Amino acid sequence: MRRFKTQVKSVTHTSSTILGEAVARATPVPIASRIRGLSDRSMAWLFITPAIALLLAVNIFPLIWAIYLSFTNFRANRPNAALENVGLSNYSRVLNDPNIWQAMQTTAHFVFWTILLQTLIGFSLAYLIDRKFRGHAFWTTIILVPMMLSPAVVGNFWRFLYQPQIGLFNHIVSFLTGIPPSSFEMLGSVRLSPWAIIIVDTWMWTPYVMLICLAGLRSIPDYIYEAAEVDRASLWRQFWSITLPMALPFIMLAVLFRGIENFKMFDMVTLLTGGGPGSTTEVASITLKREAFESWRTGRASAFAIILFVAVFGLANIYVKALNKVKQR
Repeated sequence: MRRFKTQVKSVTHTSSTILGEAVARATPVPIASRIRGLSDRSMAWLFITPAIALLLAVNIFPLIWAIYLSFTNFRANRPNAALENVGLSNYSRVLNDPNIWQAMQTTAHFVFWTILLQTLIGFSLAYLIDRKFRGHAFWTTIILVPMMLSPAVVGNFWRFLYQPQIGLFNHIVSFLTGIPPSSFEMLGSVRLSPWAIIIVDTWMWTPYVMLICLAGLRSIPDYIYEAAEVDRASLWRQFWSITLPMALPFIMLAVLFRGIENFKMFDMVTLLTGGGPGSTTEVASITLKREAFESWRTGRASAFAIILFVAVFGLANIYVKALNKVKQR
């Protein structure tokens, strides 16, 4: 048996050698000589250049083009109209528009409550699953199901659940509180519609926060808890002195990711309420879309997009610095 394995390895090595020699002979001499003469840095640039070109084409160029359009009166529905430089006029109109400030306040409301609920519930679930009780792998898989679904599926699924007459959500609330199911409408109420979206987003993305927090909890060495038990530290003391401080960088990382994503919230709001009733749930991304593709004020929409980009980038930069300080403690 050992001799047979040796023969197989010999045949494989011989065939790979023959194949390599055949490829080398098929390669033109000028190209082969150039490849042999390249340094490691040149080879690295040779492989990185296509990725950099794709990045410039997909991300950098549209950003530069949007910055340019933000200083003009360009309208996408009139591409052949004369293009004029309006200076900072678009930025001034955006910053002085009460509707845009209302959309920013709505966005901040969504971001705050979704992050708070997702962090609390996600970390609690991660802490329970980290106990490794019987069947924890099965329940982890069940919890992750909402995150795997498409936003379109989730939006239509919850629209059905929120129906006043046949929706399951209203009947559950009625069972718990005694309120008639048809007496309130989650998506049609000015007071309840923002919370309807917060509930759906929390249901969908809490598993994502749970995974990041679970990774942080699993990274804590066991010997630290063993030393704490030797010192007769209670479970509550271990949680506040060991678990929470060492998992805090992962919690902050989850908050950063979800904060950026929720600031750009568009699909779920569009599917559930479309920004209504009225403009109660109109977040910044929906206002930007209406400004660009309904009012066709492309220059002003570009200015609004740049303001949003600077705001998110600045806040994220400050947050990352705070995260680095926490990690270095």
